Amino acid sequence: MNVLLIGGGAREHALAWKMAQSSLLDTLHIAPGNPGTLRHGRATDVDIRDQRALTRFLLDNEISIVVVGPERPLVEGLHDRIAADPDLEGKVTVIGPRRAGAQLEGSKDFAKGFMFRHNIPTAAYRTFGKGELKAAQEHLRMVRPPYVLKADGLAAGKGVIITSDEKEARAALKEMLEGGRFGDAGERVVIEEFLDGIEVSAFLITDGRSFKMLPAAKDYKRIGDGDTGPNTGGMGAVSPVPFADKEFMQRVHDRIAAPTIRGLAKEGIPYQGFLFMGLMNVDGEPYLIEYNVRLGDPEAEVVLPRLRSDLLDLFEGIATNTLSERHVDVDDRTAVTVVVASEGYPGSYRRGMSIEGLDTVQDAQVFMAGVKQGSKGLVTDGGRVMAVTCMGKDIEHAIANTYRNVTRITFNGRYCRTDIGHDLVRSPQQA
Repeated sequence: MNVLLIGGGAREHALAWKMAQSSLLDTLHIAPGNPGTLRHGRATDVDIRDQRALTRFLLDNEISIVVVGPERPLVEGLHDRIAADPDLEGKVTVIGPRRAGAQLEGSKDFAKGFMFRHNIPTAAYRTFGKGELKAAQEHLRMVRPPYVLKADGLAAGKGVIITSDEKEARAALKEMLEGGRFGDAGERVVIEEFLDGIEVSAFLITDGRSFKMLPAAKDYKRIGDGDTGPNTGGMGAVSPVPFADKEFMQRVHDRIAAPTIRGLAKEGIPYQGFLFMGLMNVDGEPYLIEYNVRLGDPEAEVVLPRLRSDLLDLFEGIATNTLSERHVDVDDRTAVTVVVASEGYPGSYRRGMSIEGLDTVQDAQVFMAGVKQGSKGLVTDGGRVMAVTCMGKDIEHAIANTYRNVTRITFNGRYCRTDIGHDLVRSPQQA
């Protein structure tokens, strides 16, 4: 089969790497891709916002599956446009939900309402919009700190503020509802009850009726060691997660995953593709924090290396409504990924720094993100430059293998956290 993969980050590099292993694949096209994905497929500059150009590309290249990596095209209705195109009817399967399903990520308020309608365990909340600043600030007085403020819309993983200072929370509300902080995404704000636990990311793939659980992972959002500093798009991840044992994941399946898929069907919302469930483990009980309607990044960089199954076989199961008959096989080893970033991220940073040492990496996968081809080799072109992933027989060996390879890669202003996974080694049950 011929496949079009949309996106250009490390998650999409991991998807391309995994799909390229499939005997079902004929040609993989990637829009726009990056220097790393060129090893696995053909880059294309097709404009996915131009439906006529996209349709022509899909037909000319006999594309049967479109895999959407990032969330924004889904929230903006890419799947809907392809499904509504009479020239593509019955010819193309999109891996990723339509706009209605994508609202699970596109609107925090919609997602919270969905959780409550279907009795999915989550934190209490209230939502406030423009013109409701006074009511929102008054509501803070009835909430026990820490205060959790979330921009309703897409904010690139940075739209969450957690603070124990009421004055700071009130100021943040004003900045969001009246000052344009987070842009359109912050025009509505969800104020949520704080859950005291530890986060874990669970994943599934579904055709809208049946679903298959994928490996769980823990990611590290803060820029600094010890989970300090501002939130980023993610600085590393580990899979499996020691505290997300078989019993815990069965609760996730029964109380969160299954009710979610049933709820989508009950509300008449078609959904096919990946679903990310951001969870909080509170004394062994799972609570749902958020949905994402795609694979996480950098979680994909540890989930996909542990997936032994043929990914295109699962996608074919979605296309033919036979996902329930497909098998998911998972590697028992541990995968650790460390994001190598540009100094200054998530603030301002320099670009165009020459990258050295990639040819010295051993027994590792380097998934590229903020990288481009320069006149004399690869150079940096983003805040999160790449993710280095290694496997190990246990978490200690996986961490050691990953950092051994991270140190081999250099560029001016190179930065990474030095403690990814260390909390799980120190205290695997309470971490």
